[in-house]
Amino acid sequence: MKTLYLVRHAKSDWGNAHTGDFQRTLNHRGLKAAPYMAALLKEKKVIPELVISSPANRALTTAEFFCEILGYPKELIQQRMEIYEGGAGQLLKIVQQINDNCKTALLFGHNPTMTDFSNLLAGHHIDSLVTCGVVRIDMEIKSWKDAAPGSGNFIWYEFPKKHQ
Repeated sequence: MKTLYLVRHAKSDWGNAHTGDFQRTLNHRGLKAAPYMAALLKEKKVIPELVISSPANRALTTAEFFCEILGYPKELIQQRMEIYEGGAGQLLKIVQQINDNCKTALLFGHNPTMTDFSNLLAGHHIDSLVTCGVVRIDMEIKSWKDAAPGSGNFIWYEFPKKHQ
């Protein structure tokens, strides 16, 4: 079995007109939500074997918070530009390239792609994966290459406001 956690970046700052989309930082709410959600995953005994993130500042910063709390070395985060630029089909290709020795992976990205990918993979409809929302999808496959539309089982969806 393979387990994939899809994480949308935490809430970002739209206040600086001189900052481009790629460089946007997390705002105050995002800086609180990321460690909170990471701690929630730690309570659920999530141990990542691989972390893949969009290189956009807001996604990478969110991934770094999770790594720090979950005990995954930040320098091992795989940054993939396709997560920032691509759609659900591109995310599927990234997942299919994961080494089969890995059983648990975290993928950090952006909407609408993260929502679309969750819905594609698990066949479970989520209207919109909220900022810092996390979806767990289990797949009864031996190889990540076998990940395909509908191959996943939606297990849960957690997000910050659910716990406030």
